Amino acid sequence: MDRLSIGNKIKELRTKAGFNQSIIAEYLQVDQSLISKIEKGEREASTDVLKKLAELFGCKVSAIINEEEDISCLNVAFRTNGMSKDDLNSIAVINRIALNLENMKRMLEGLSK
Repeated sequence: MDRLSIGNKIKELRTKAGFNQSIIAEYLQVDQSLISKIEKGEREASTDVLKKLAELFGCKVSAIINEEEDISCLNVAFRTNGMSKDDLNSIAVINRIALNLENMKRMLEGLSK
């Protein structure tokens, strides 16, 4: 998948969540211009950035980087006004727990067959 497609998926996830580039940059501890460049396909997102974004948005990294894979994210309702880096860190932790729970359920279903 090319950089622009990945950037478009990241932008789509960000805007659906109601986040601006600045708060995402603060969460990732990078400059806001890097987020802009990633979304425009001018820069590649590192594996660390992809992992953190996937946790924040409640999806798999593969959903961001694979063109054929649909983005299936956890649905969480919250207000985005006044969100801080700590709030995003908390959301990412909750999403990581929920994704791990989904994976464990799938594994258990596979064992029971």
